[in-house]
Amino acid sequence: MKKIAWIGTGVMGKAMASHLLNAGYPLTITTRTKEKAAELIANGAVWKDSTADAVKDADIVITMVGYPKDVEEIYFGTNGILNNVKPGTIVMDMTTSSPDLAVQLTEAGIDRQVFVLDAPVSGGDIGARNATLSIMVGGQREVYDQVVELLALLGTNLCYMGAAGAGQHTKMANQIAVAGSIAACTEAIVYAKKAGIDPAEVLNAISKGAAGSWQLSNNGPKILSGDTTPGFYIHHFVKDMKLVQEQAAKFDQELPVLTDVLAKYQMLLDEGYGLLGTQALIKAYLSEEK
Repeated sequence: MKKIAWIGTGVMGKAMASHLLNAGYPLTITTRTKEKAAELIANGAVWKDSTADAVKDADIVITMVGYPKDVEEIYFGTNGILNNVKPGTIVMDMTTSSPDLAVQLTEAGIDRQVFVLDAPVSGGDIGARNATLSIMVGGQREVYDQVVELLALLGTNLCYMGAAGAGQHTKMANQIAVAGSIAACTEAIVYAKKAGIDPAEVLNAISKGAAGSWQLSNNGPKILSGDTTPGFYIHHFVKDMKLVQEQAAKFDQELPVLTDVLAKYQMLLDEGYGLLGTQALIKAYLSEEK
């Protein structure tokens, strides 16, 4: 089987890497905090102390880190991916990152005979654990075709979107929709409480109709129970929405819904809630009422 190097074992990356390990793929891993990879190592993954060591013998490299600056560091650095993989390696960045950076990675890969795909995902920690993610891929179609069987171990909705950067542009659209959906879910709960109706019963009633959404079904109950455990961090969502704004500005597009939601999340981030899950948006609504 193809040798895989995996870089980044956070909330989602750890679960995703485990599916490949369980499928029998030889897996080499590295991440900033080794403790986060302890379970993978115990199950047979091989730890390496550096990106260079992790990727040098790999046939496929998969990255899932936090910010575009992290992507730049692990790809372009002297000890990074592009300077240390062998020619012919397929590299997939599954980080939600800049579409422009995705194009730069692909072009830099071509110069080194390395094939780069941008492949961000949607579905949160639940989708990562259950291998039911939506995966949006940009890059060469023939390269995508070589890894589609592997991607099927991570998600159930595999979407080839077009040339380099198309996967990231699709994720930008996804985050616009998510911003509106999580805000609408939160507003509905606040309204139900003000109306004196059991919000749990309201969620049950509306989630089966036209208002039904992933956010209502998954984050709605968490909001009601006060569970702020991160399936997706607030600080990462703020990063994503700012990336969306940067891209939309290039199209002269206004995003009033996303802009309003971003302001609420930025307030939570400024108040120190960046490591909570996105469902903690309810804190912003309650704060505005004081």
